[in-house]
Amino acid sequence: MNAKDFLRLGVPLGEATRRATDFTAKFILGGGDKSRLGEEVAAIVANPPAFADDPLRGEFARALLHAPPPPRAEPVKYRQWGEGLEHEAVMQMEKACLLPVSVAGALMPDAHVGYGLPIGGVLATDNAVIPYAVGVDIACRMKMTVLDLPVRDLEQKPDRLTRAIEAETRFGVGASFQHRRQHEVLDADWRVSPVTQQNKDRAWSQLGTSGSGNHFVEFGLFTTPGPIEGLAPGTYAALLSHSGSRGTGAAVCDHYSKLAFAQFKDLPTELKRLAWLSLDSEEGREYWAAMELMGRYAAANHALIHQHIAANL
Repeated sequence: MNAKDFLRLGVPLGEATRRATDFTAKFILGGGDKSRLGEEVAAIVANPPAFADDPLRGEFARALLHAPPPPRAEPVKYRQWGEGLEHEAVMQMEKACLLPVSVAGALMPDAHVGYGLPIGGVLATDNAVIPYAVGVDIACRMKMTVLDLPVRDLEQKPDRLTRAIEAETRFGVGASFQHRRQHEVLDADWRVSPVTQQNKDRAWSQLGTSGSGNHFVEFGLFTTPGPIEGLAPGTYAALLSHSGSRGTGAAVCDHYSKLAFAQFKDLPTELKRLAWLSLDSEEGREYWAAMELMGRYAAANHALIHQHIAANL
């Protein structure tokens, strides 16, 4: 039997096909009837758990149990906002919607190419989470604070504002504080994942920092044409920040992405970065808990940046 025969019988490409080849060789060498090979393979494909402990058929059966389901023939439906979006970003969304765990998707007007899933892409999945789609910088976000500060200070006192930013946050890869900041997020249960437990001290040292890349902290003008929760219409001085969960969030993504990649080695090349973890698995539940903690940590990061800068004006 060859790969085409195995495909016809429902054997997925990759490890399952390799184990099927091994099984057929052992079956024949053991004196099995060649005419029954198709029947044997079909029986194992139809019910792998029944053969998982069989000395001859077990490896093949277990490979079938761990094989990823095949991609969809057609992508699930998704909505797109905006026109003239990057072609490659749209293609990434199309491919993500081919995943067997995909349920629905959305593509925002700012969409551009990302790692697996486009930036500005949203993907709903069924009982699964995709670490790389959540992102390397888990819970990366922006925060704005309207300040009780004269608008004229932005032009008349720029040095004062610059000094406040330089004194109260840190930029760059691995940036940290020697005199560490305090926040209630440190009282959370960091044992939800081995990664968060191992990185708690690192996370503490980076609490209130901004990192590198496209992260920033800046002052600017905020104009509202109408009242917002008690804020009268008008133009105000404001503080805007962009950062996420820093080195610990990256460590969480790296660890659980590698676990997902290892589980689905035979995914098509264009879908490999979208390997997922089942939320019924220990790894999936661990990642989910760590992801939620990183969300709280990223929020705390922004809160401290704004709190300390505003206090230093």
